[in-house]
Amino acid sequence: MALKYCQSHKCHTYDTKDRKRGSKGNKTNQTRRRSEFYYGNGNFCSLNCYDDWARDFMDRAIDSISGRLNEPLIMSEENAWRKRRSYSFDNGNYQPTYFWHNACTGEDRQITEEEFRNQSQPNL
Repeated sequence: MALKYCQSHKCHTYDTKDRKRGSKGNKTNQTRRRSEFYYGNGNFCSLNCYDDWARDFMDRAIDSISGRLNEPLIMSEENAWRKRRSYSFDNGNYQPTYFWHNACTGEDRQITEEEFRNQSQPNL
């Protein structure tokens, strides 16, 4: 597995032993490098680093990528459909059931596994 760096622009400013690099008398702090991170969708080594990045860049990310909401989003029967799966135990095996679930009405519509993988909206 390839190593990757923490994406915080302030990671190297935290003074911890694992960030120290260099020979005695010439030590510097460096950004953490690991095979796996657990914060911010695997991009940050700690919650501190994630918070530093979010504090400085989150507004810019929202404005440029998803757009800032200026009015509430409203769930209706038409946009409340979510894909779900459930499992039942039958004859020593787990049997999956795939379906669309409407969060407003509580209605379920069964679909095939292929439809589950390929559909982004239910066929109403």
